Amino acid sequence: MPEDGLNWLSRSELMTYEEMLQSCTLLVKMGIEKIRITGGEPFVRKDLMKLLTSLSKITGLKELSITTNGVLTAPLVPELKKLGIHSVNLSLDTLDANRFFTITRRDEFGKVMETLEQLLKHDIEVKINAVVMDGKNTQDIIPLVELTKELPVSVRFIEEMPFNGDGHVYTGLQWDYIRILDEIRAKYPAIEKLSDHASSTSYNYHIPGHKGDIGVIAAYSRTFCGTCNRIRITPEGELKTCLYDGGVLNIKDLMRSGLSDNDLQDKLLNALNHRPKDGWEAEQNRNINNPAHESMATIGG
Repeated sequence: MPEDGLNWLSRSELMTYEEMLQSCTLLVKMGIEKIRITGGEPFVRKDLMKLLTSLSKITGLKELSITTNGVLTAPLVPELKKLGIHSVNLSLDTLDANRFFTITRRDEFGKVMETLEQLLKHDIEVKINAVVMDGKNTQDIIPLVELTKELPVSVRFIEEMPFNGDGHVYTGLQWDYIRILDEIRAKYPAIEKLSDHASSTSYNYHIPGHKGDIGVIAAYSRTFCGTCNRIRITPEGELKTCLYDGGVLNIKDLMRSGLSDNDLQDKLLNALNHRPKDGWEAEQNRNINNPAHESMATIGG
């Protein structure tokens, strides 16, 4: 979240739950098998559980997952389990309460750890997402790795991206995926490479004797683009075929114009068939007046 907060949009500028459900149902009919609800923070949206319930009933959907900061999530975990939520990505950049406050500007570390405890208690698959930021939390890399010794979690370290909102100057990547891995290997030289599934965005590893595993995501280096099969729809209805593009199609506007599902499907297929070859091309194709600087709080984790 940028220090000065965000420019909050009017309700009319956001997709309604009905529009989200309609677009997700269409995409599943087109072959999408997995849906992840991200944010900002999903659970600040009123009646989110009703949306999750409706999404869980879409015929043909195999996995429904969530990315959350964990602040509001703990009381809802039993219900999430009943809905069949496949996995939860928990954003957690540090295990130090003071650094947590510095990074997030929120004194909510205890609530996030309670969410982690509840997720594990209810046997929901947990992936912890930690963005490695020079001068802010690099000392947390090893403590986060050590979580995997006793907990069946996947800790994924993510390269910092230039998505920090207006007013933040991105000075370049100091900790790329190679440096992150070298830091871990220096402490755990016996670390083993795991096989990565075909569309994996992470390089995955395991330390012998640990219950969990480790992933490193080259989010800025963009070395996985050739096999990435993700698409993203923002709260405003923008279809992003790459995290680095500026939006290639506004689904919300098309739906509100009265476009039929068949015609919308054609437009979606056209956009997906012309996605850039990688994140570098996607960023290059952005309008010169719309550089890749928006906050991840508006794009989604």
